[in-house]
Amino acid sequence: MSTADLVLTPMGLRFLGRTFPVSIGRSGIATDKREGDGGTPAGIHRIIGLLYRPDRVAARSLPAWAVPIHLEDRWCDAPVHPAYNHLVRKPFEPSPERLRRADPLYDLVLPLDWNWPDAIPGKGSAIFIHQWRRPGYPTAGCLAFSRPDLLFIARHAAPGTRVVIPGRV
Repeated sequence: MSTADLVLTPMGLRFLGRTFPVSIGRSGIATDKREGDGGTPAGIHRIIGLLYRPDRVAARSLPAWAVPIHLEDRWCDAPVHPAYNHLVRKPFEPSPERLRRADPLYDLVLPLDWNWPDAIPGKGSAIFIHQWRRPGYPTAGCLAFSRPDLLFIARHAAPGTRVVIPGRV
């Protein structure tokens, strides 16, 4: 492993020589991830993008590869749909997760390549790095951080950066 990898440890997430407090899924680490199980999937994943709310985060504070989240943007979490675990746009009927939320959780989102691009129905969707509700509050399966730590990660990670989640932490 490299210092450029994001590595989940018992002490937090290690990245570029720093360790950040992190929240994980309410069910802990999942070695057999399923849609809606609340587990954070174990494995070596890669960052596939950087999405941000342009009304809440200044584009100039982010890398050039960051993409604004539009009002119509959703993430498909319907296992039977061909767009399962992909970014979609409204109007979209089957179970879309809204990316432009009233709360700040998705003001800055780094999607991971878990079950992407060729999604297996029911293996889990929308595994992101995003802002936490508060320290220690579990996610639905994502990795969550304080806003300052999330901004640091977003500014220093790149597409393809590895995210290492051991089967046990």
